[in-house]
Amino acid sequence: MHAIGVDIGGTKIAAGVVDDDGVILAQTRRDTSPDDAAGIDKAIADVYAELSQSFEVDAMGLAAAGFVSADRSSVLFAPNIAWRDYPLRDRVAALVRDDVRIVVENDANAAGWAEFRFGAGRDVDDMLMLTVGTGLGGAIVTDGKLVRGAWGVAAEIGHMRVVPGGHYCGCGHEGCWEQYASGSALVRDAQATVIIDPDRATRLLELAGGDVDRLIGPHVTQAAQEGDPLAVELLAELGRWVGEGAASATALLDPALIVVGGGVAAAGDLLLVPARRGFAEQLSARGHRPEAALVVASMGNDAGLVGAADLARV
Repeated sequence: MHAIGVDIGGTKIAAGVVDDDGVILAQTRRDTSPDDAAGIDKAIADVYAELSQSFEVDAMGLAAAGFVSADRSSVLFAPNIAWRDYPLRDRVAALVRDDVRIVVENDANAAGWAEFRFGAGRDVDDMLMLTVGTGLGGAIVTDGKLVRGAWGVAAEIGHMRVVPGGHYCGCGHEGCWEQYASGSALVRDAQATVIIDPDRATRLLELAGGDVDRLIGPHVTQAAQEGDPLAVELLAELGRWVGEGAASATALLDPALIVVGGGVAAAGDLLLVPARRGFAEQLSARGHRPEAALVVASMGNDAGLVGAADLARV
């Protein structure tokens, strides 16, 4: 039997049939609105109906960007979708009607589990996953088990406070790690430099079509890959924050491997080399302990749906 994994984003859902080896056998997607929770439920039911026509399916995992309840049935809170104490599993089950096991999981947990089971972390038992995208998500695997915490909301690592009185965060606090180690932080710093020092930012402004408000993270990565000094510097600063924060997390978790995924990871060594440097400089008792390796995630954009499908079987 197979499982379906559904990765729920703010404007679309991606779904696929996944076998026991993490291989995607078929895929589909639907456009959705983040303000229409019922519409998202229907879209999930639609992709289930489409995919289950050609495959025997006994489980479906839903990867959701938000705090997921301990029993993996509801989304307690989501920053970008209209879910507040939302019984996602039961709402979808009422539309599906088939006797299929449905499990809801945090999207970063799902992506991290995919990397642990089938990707960069498949040879270790203890792993930390960092998803460096718009925000900073995390997943923790300890002794081969996904760490979910007492109430299901462990590994919200991007909201560790690293700078007292620092940049305001959407979570309502100030100085969270994701305000310094995320795609949003990269864009914020790039835009500020364009305004403050336009002579250094000629290439970035050119890629943004002359409009600083249209500057996005991939523009910075592209410019850095072309050798633009400012873009290289911006990614190095982001990498430093990733690495130094990972060293602090290592003091708590002692992982064998740190996997860096998310859209910003497309920068490769432009991000990872300074991240490794920052990690090494801040790692406690360095030289007297084994060191975790920092590597780029290998599952790409499919990690969320693959991990969600596999977790639905567990």
